[in-house]
Amino acid sequence: MDRLWCIALIPKWTTADSPKPLAAADFQAVTQSLGNSLGPSILNLIGAIAILILFWIGATIIAGGIKAILSRTDLDNRVANWAMGTQRGENEPPVEQWIAAAVYWIVLLFGLVAFLNALNLQVVSAPINAFLGQIFSYLPRLGAAAVLFGVAWLLATVSKSLLLRGLSRFRLDDRLAEQTGEESPFLVNETLANALYWFIFLFFLPLILDALELQGPLEPVQDLMSKILLYLPNIITAVIIGVVGWFVAKIVRGLVTNLLSAGGIDRLGQRLGLNQTQGMSLSSIAGTIVYVLILIPIAIAALNALKIEAISAPAISMLEQILDTLPQIFTAIAILVVFYIIGRYVAAFVSSILTGLGFNGIFSALGLQGFSQPAPQTIVDDENPYNPPTTTRTPSEWVGLIVWVGIMLFATVAAVEVLDFAALNAIVAGLLLIFGKILAGLVVFAIGLYLANLAYRLVLSSGTSNAQFLGQFARVAIIIFVAAMALQQMGIAPNIVNLAFGLLLGAIAVAIALAFGLGGRDIAADDIRSFLSSFRKPTAKPTAKQPPRSDV
Repeated sequence: MDRLWCIALIPKWTTADSPKPLAAADFQAVTQSLGNSLGPSILNLIGAIAILILFWIGATIIAGGIKAILSRTDLDNRVANWAMGTQRGENEPPVEQWIAAAVYWIVLLFGLVAFLNALNLQVVSAPINAFLGQIFSYLPRLGAAAVLFGVAWLLATVSKSLLLRGLSRFRLDDRLAEQTGEESPFLVNETLANALYWFIFLFFLPLILDALELQGPLEPVQDLMSKILLYLPNIITAVIIGVVGWFVAKIVRGLVTNLLSAGGIDRLGQRLGLNQTQGMSLSSIAGTIVYVLILIPIAIAALNALKIEAISAPAISMLEQILDTLPQIFTAIAILVVFYIIGRYVAAFVSSILTGLGFNGIFSALGLQGFSQPAPQTIVDDENPYNPPTTTRTPSEWVGLIVWVGIMLFATVAAVEVLDFAALNAIVAGLLLIFGKILAGLVVFAIGLYLANLAYRLVLSSGTSNAQFLGQFARVAIIIFVAAMALQQMGIAPNIVNLAFGLLLGAIAVAIALAFGLGGRDIAADDIRSFLSSFRKPTAKPTAKQPPRSDV
């Protein structure tokens, strides 16, 4: 049985392949396994490269299309100029290139992810895929924020345009230029329109930050907006009160100015020396005073409506103090005006009286011939007749001016006492005292000059040989004495003046004593001898009287 089984197997052994060498069998196995492993990998690599090339081509096409579309529009340049604060045509940023480059690299990133996934490199593609996932998950928020920003920009632009058109009808800038006389460095219409424009953006800012889910910057902005909205009604009320009050004050000022000008009060102002060509007419001054009196309570009401204690409290306190002192100020002004008018009339009256009494020849009487020249002819400028002519005043006019200044000083003292300014009152009183001392010193010196010239003329009229010298000596001595008295009366270094005057008199006395002693010592010796000889007794005896001899 076994032998039959072995015989049956012999044909299979004879038909079986002969055994191969060991090296050939290993190479064939390696080649087969390498082919089995590299075949799918090569196919995957080729497919991944194809995907990357397709994405690169798509990115290039999409970026080029976006750049072409943006180049045909001007919206991106406007937004970029607005964001960067530049003007049209001035260093415009290449927005088209930036956006096209961003789209290009985003599409390439998607291609890179597809490339890595095709190669089964999920470890490398996972972070990039997560990054792109975050970007695209944030795109709806960016879209919502962009929509809100666009709505805010559209609303702000329309509101600014409407406000500019509305304010242009009131011609605020032109009216302010008429009031100030010069163009303002900023336009009121533009300022208000820009304020409204940015306020609308500020109002939309919390909504934009909320759409972006930026909670950190959102909280302070919300607090700011809540405070602004809390005080906004008060601010609007204060602005309305201020604007209405300003218009009312302006209208009342015009009415008061025109009424007073029609009443002829400007002629009184010209008599008082107010120059009407320079806006110093009495009617305009009165209108300005009324204007300020209306604006002060308007300002107080506006500050009260503002309800901001840190600002309104000190400002209201200051304005209330001004209102409290206004009656005193008006009283002081009335005193000055009344005394000014009285002083003008009194000065003219004194000048006319002194002119009639011949006071204009006082300089000749005092020996000051240089001051007694006749006044030059007055030349009036025909081009500008309001300029006061320059003439030399006569002595009578100078006295009238001094009287007017004295009256105004007394009026100033009274006005300062009404204002209750202790320091200013002390200053004015000191000035008045100094003015009185100076005036008294000048009067003393003038009297001394008159007496010195009188003594000179009296000595000169005696006709002696030394009359000229003696007269000059007497005049100089009197002038020195009177000058010392005048300086002492003015209070200018009285100790020094007394010491100098005493030393001068002492020097003169010593000089006289020396001159008398040295020049008259021989005469004094003879007088002393004769005086002493009168006290001596005679020593010789008397002789008998002899008869006269006769010549015969």
